[in-house]
Amino acid sequence: MKTQNPILIIAGPTAVGKTDASLLLARELGAEIVSADSMQIYRGMDIGTAKPTPEQRRAVYHHLIDVVEPDQPYSVGDYLRDARAALDGILAAGGMPLVVGGTGLYIRALTRGLFHGPPADLALRERLLRRDADEPGILYSDLVSVDPDAAIKIHPNDLRRTVRALEVYYLRDRRISDFQREHGFRETSQSFRLVFLARSRTELYPRIERRVDEMIAAGLEAEVKTLMDRGYRPDLPSMQGLGYKQFLEHFQGTVTRDEAIALLKRDTRRYAKRQFTWFRREPETVWVDITGLSRPGDIVLRIKKCIDISKKVV
Repeated sequence: MKTQNPILIIAGPTAVGKTDASLLLARELGAEIVSADSMQIYRGMDIGTAKPTPEQRRAVYHHLIDVVEPDQPYSVGDYLRDARAALDGILAAGGMPLVVGGTGLYIRALTRGLFHGPPADLALRERLLRRDADEPGILYSDLVSVDPDAAIKIHPNDLRRTVRALEVYYLRDRRISDFQREHGFRETSQSFRLVFLARSRTELYPRIERRVDEMIAAGLEAEVKTLMDRGYRPDLPSMQGLGYKQFLEHFQGTVTRDEAIALLKRDTRRYAKRQFTWFRREPETVWVDITGLSRPGDIVLRIKKCIDISKKVV
């Protein structure tokens, strides 16, 4: 279903204040929230992913949270299919969608479509994974050699995306970055208005550290232990998420509890930095500086000053 006015997306780095501000804005607009968070799709992973609370989800209906179990595969293509279905359903019922999240690839797929490469070759993937298991980091080094443009966009620890980029290269003898450049991510049936909430690093980083402390106080360690006891493997994409990876390492005896907490804070700061870098590359993004603002109402007012919500978005 094509809308005349663009759908509003509220993005931003972790701990910037997206959740509370978007909840207030959604209540004001009578909107339903469509999540664009690649970790909140997993059931049973609540604290480490900073999911909206049950009370918040009762106040505003959320889509694409608790979609799959932690050991079930869920690709960007799956997200695009489900997000489009959610948006179409909201609009068909006469409602208003509000997309909220910080996963850049999800938002890019939603706003510009998705490059469809060759189908997965499971045998090739198995060979690549065995090679990386024998020599950790070798696949990312290979990717830097054959497709440096793709390597820049992929974190060295993101084995899944590294394997996919190499898979495309070996199957098609062409770089995935070339396919993506030609595709241009232009396939979309909707129009969107992307707002990125930003704070100064001197303000954001202490917020991240407080967020981590709050997660630990809320039971993050026990949540990870429960998932581990349920048999979820450490190499699953879900278990590589922030908070889960670090505490799994602690339970495996490779780091102390204090070291796990320090690593989590460091890795979360680094993730926020990558989010800034990603969205700087997204065209037509409206950057909204909310440095100094703590109350959700003040953040919403700042957003409204930057875009005319009543006229320019659905």
